[in-house]
Amino acid sequence: MNWVILGIQLAVSVITGVYFYSMLRQQHRGMPSGGRSAMKEMEQLKRMRSISLTEPLAEHVRPRTFEDIIGQEEGIKALKAILCGKNPQHVIIYGPPGVGKTCAARLALEYAKESPGTPFRSNAPFIEMDATCVRFDERAIADPLIGSVHDPIYQGAGPLGNQGVPQPKPGAVSRAHGGVLFLDEIGELHPIQMNKLLKVLEDRKVQLESAYYNPDDPGTPRYIHEIFKHGLPADFRLVGATTRSPEDLPPALRARCMEIFFRGLEPEEVSRIGKEAAIRAGYTIEEDAVQVIGRYAACGRDAVNMVQMAAGLAQMEERKNMTAADVEWVAASGHYPERPDGLAATDSRVGLIHGLAVQEGDKGAVMDIEAAAAPGNGRVRVTGIVEEEDLGSSGHTLRRKSTASASAENVLTLLMRLGYANEHTDLHINFPGGMPVDGPSAGAAMAAVAVSALTGRPIDGWAAVTGEISVQGRVLPVGGVPAKIEAARRAGLKRVYIPRENDRPAFREMSIDVIPVSTIREVWEGMLLERDGQSAAPDAAIQAPSPLAAASAAG
Repeated sequence: MNWVILGIQLAVSVITGVYFYSMLRQQHRGMPSGGRSAMKEMEQLKRMRSISLTEPLAEHVRPRTFEDIIGQEEGIKALKAILCGKNPQHVIIYGPPGVGKTCAARLALEYAKESPGTPFRSNAPFIEMDATCVRFDERAIADPLIGSVHDPIYQGAGPLGNQGVPQPKPGAVSRAHGGVLFLDEIGELHPIQMNKLLKVLEDRKVQLESAYYNPDDPGTPRYIHEIFKHGLPADFRLVGATTRSPEDLPPALRARCMEIFFRGLEPEEVSRIGKEAAIRAGYTIEEDAVQVIGRYAACGRDAVNMVQMAAGLAQMEERKNMTAADVEWVAASGHYPERPDGLAATDSRVGLIHGLAVQEGDKGAVMDIEAAAAPGNGRVRVTGIVEEEDLGSSGHTLRRKSTASASAENVLTLLMRLGYANEHTDLHINFPGGMPVDGPSAGAAMAAVAVSALTGRPIDGWAAVTGEISVQGRVLPVGGVPAKIEAARRAGLKRVYIPRENDRPAFREMSIDVIPVSTIREVWEGMLLERDGQSAAPDAAIQAPSPLAAASAAG
């Protein structure tokens, strides 16, 4: 009997041993194969990392100090004031591409770390994301911006997942905790993500949920209990950058952020960037070539790209200097549009006035407005403006109608009331160039140029004007006045007339004479000149009283 029991035990031991031996052999056979594969992949990765090309010129000339960022002194000053104090705020930076928004944000954090009383620690992170590339799953499976939960049902859940434990995965907002989250092109962020981000900005944490989380499960690690109970920390400062207009962003986001505008660069500033890029690349560049860069490059990035290509051309010909011909060839091959010189014509003419506008990127512009009067039926016609304009992306568009035509109606009513126009006079106002004109800010200019056409009196070619006009002759405030004044100064003009309510003491420091006005009479008194011997007298059918006499009713 004992021999039988002993035999059974021996058989069981042999079977068990054979089973475990077989399992070990299978594991042993699998490990070398996986190990060899892993080693090959690691060697391939090492070889790839050992290969590197030379640093692109755009990276080599990237600004390393605030002084390297050209043309944005006011914007940088505002950014420092917002981020580098004891209570830093969220901020949105508006501006065209290639003007230094990203570099300024990165440098601002480094500057803030050394500021007295700052809450940023020396190791505060700078997390950068592009809103156009933030992909997420609406089922919350993956969310690189806000964070997500890896539930046990998903592939690759790991040992904790095999135990039925959901695993929180932090997103960029948590990785930026204690520092700055830079979200480029924030205006392109998906509406769902935008709403999630606003909630994080308000709570300063990310609250995650999972149907698989059991608060009473003792097998769940303590830190996971803590995350589901109190959320993931996300106390950071948001710096959003966008090329969109403020009106295109959600009001809820704008209400939580300070706003800064980085302006478009002027030709001489772009030329300076190109010259410094050529020097850093180890080339000399002719002054004429520098001027060509300013004529064709729209931003700093364009200037660097043009220098990069010109440097390649010079290298092929074994030269260390860049000529104007090199840059002209780059501009032609790249189909770069030539930028106008921006100087305004200063001769005083009948029916021609310098108006002021604000273009995309909060950049001021001088636009010519012309008018002509002829016998007719008392009609007013406005041409050269974009009556309707589609704004936004393909997913969200807004059709905006221009109000310039409505302003022209106000002008005609005013002129008829003052005796300049009548039912026998037609008035044609034209905006040469087809510039999109939005808002009523061209009203004062249209009123002045219309009277010039009706009376034959020339308009001061050294002056420009902006302001809304009322049917009673008052000049009302408009937007974008600082940018408009700067545009007039850069265009070589000497005087600019603005609504009195827009006047600021800082305008006195600008190198142009800023004249505040309250009524159209003041505009006429300053801009309408006496007829000279060369001026043609207006047709008898459109004779009108002297502007200064008739305008007394508007004063």
